[in-house]
Amino acid sequence: MSAPENAGWIRTCSIWRALEVVGDTSVLLVMQAAWLGVRRFDEFQARTGLLKTTLSDRLKRLVAAGVFDKVPYSTRPLRHEYRITSKGQDMYWTALMMLRWERRWSRTPASLDVRLRHAACGHPFEAVPTCACCGDEISARDIDWEEGPGVGWMPPEYSRRRQKRQAAAEAPGVLIEVAQLTGDRWASLVLRSIFTGLRRFDEIQRDTGMASNILSERLTWLTETGVLGLRDIGGGRSEYRLTDKGIDYYPVLLALLVWGDTYYVSSEGPPLLLRHRPCGQPLRLQVSCSACSGPIQVRQVLYELGP
Repeated sequence: MSAPENAGWIRTCSIWRALEVVGDTSVLLVMQAAWLGVRRFDEFQARTGLLKTTLSDRLKRLVAAGVFDKVPYSTRPLRHEYRITSKGQDMYWTALMMLRWERRWSRTPASLDVRLRHAACGHPFEAVPTCACCGDEISARDIDWEEGPGVGWMPPEYSRRRQKRQAAAEAPGVLIEVAQLTGDRWASLVLRSIFTGLRRFDEIQRDTGMASNILSERLTWLTETGVLGLRDIGGGRSEYRLTDKGIDYYPVLLALLVWGDTYYVSSEGPPLLLRHRPCGQPLRLQVSCSACSGPIQVRQVLYELGP
């Protein structure tokens, strides 16, 4: 399906809809703190380092999106805490995929070390993105895709958010570089386009509806961080290719896609259909334990914080 003649439209995408909720560095810092057990406003501020006004705004957004519940824990005086809902818990696979990528590729040492243990088998583990049909580990190189029944085009409706990449670098936590990447929705949309085979500047711009200056800045940043490489293809033209570091970011986008399909898919169905080439079956993501290969559920994970 080709794009409408109106400039600035983007291909419908469950990843984009998911990023409308969590594609903000400050939001990801708040969610990271919640996964580590933080519930109260002052604790969130201490963990994230966010200004009170910024933190208050992000908590309100997460409550409005149904990711957090605001629950009173004291009546005199009235005070509240924030608890992750079932919708928020369904983001856990995304969080594990982000942690996996951060540990493999981040050039910035994390200020906290999180050690995970799978309660079902009792062993320390790393999260592994696997195909639920055949059990093999998923690689972007083994995925075929086609347009689904919900494919279409929509106005991007970009909200004006300032870049806050530095917030992730300064906050104490375990997700630093990946929070900068996932928290920049423009950058994630660029990667979505490249993963679907669009590699030249003009192709990516048509697919994302970005202004040329914004797209140029994101492509430069993604190249500087080692996620993309620029290759000369002759005739004065060049294209952007994923590096190994960029290819390994695919499970993060895939987990966002699953979450977006679960909560924001249109009535027609998903915009994108994926197939796992090695087994020939429709791709269904399962995040598995590296020790026992069993599926990881949020209530089955124990963790401890190191220095």
